[in-house]
Amino acid sequence: MVAQDFQVDLNKGLVFQVGHLGESYQEWVHQPIVCTEGPRFFENEFWEFLTRTVWWAVPTIWLPVVCYFISKSVRMGHTFPEIVVMVLFGILVWTLLEYMLHRFLFHIETKTYWWNTIHYLLHGCHHKHPMDGLRLVFPPTATAILCFPFYNLVKLMSSPSVAPALFGGGLLGYVMYDVTHYYLHHGQPSSKVPKDLKKYHLNHHFRIQDKGFGITSSLWDRVFGTLPQTKAAKKTR
Repeated sequence: MVAQDFQVDLNKGLVFQVGHLGESYQEWVHQPIVCTEGPRFFENEFWEFLTRTVWWAVPTIWLPVVCYFISKSVRMGHTFPEIVVMVLFGILVWTLLEYMLHRFLFHIETKTYWWNTIHYLLHGCHHKHPMDGLRLVFPPTATAILCFPFYNLVKLMSSPSVAPALFGGGLLGYVMYDVTHYYLHHGQPSSKVPKDLKKYHLNHHFRIQDKGFGITSSLWDRVFGTLPQTKAAKKTR
């Protein structure tokens, strides 16, 4: 199904085109087009609608869910300090999951028609059109589907009273990630920490795409040795 010398038509739905690029897909998808107007994914209007999500939908939908799960552990008798520890641990686990997914799934190298197509839907579209504001956060429908297996996994690995707060913390970590990710692309930070984080993430998009997989922090990049080298460090070599 891979076509030789295939040229992508940016005026048509991209999802079922990119697979035809074959081995050229990786080079194509990592040459970003900087434009706030996103491309068309599908010719079908319904499926196209499902690919677009405004950033504020994430906290609006999921923060009440976070509160619900945390309150379940509270009602089961846990003290405030215990709840704080559970939630913080859930957030920490999310940051590791964020790193692992970004590094080992979202940046997997593909070259066949269907793997190119799947990769483009998962993450390739974001690298090709990094400023597409309606495809920066994860669609709520997909998040809801993934919540079921993740919650069941948490329940298997912890007690019935701890699991809700742990899951709530992880879900809160996800919300923080998606909102932070949007801000790093479209916000104009004025203080040092968010400025540095924005620079760190855009460096991943436009300079060293195989390093700097952390979004909310560089913690796991430091732990696993994927911290990108600075320009100043390169010059001294």
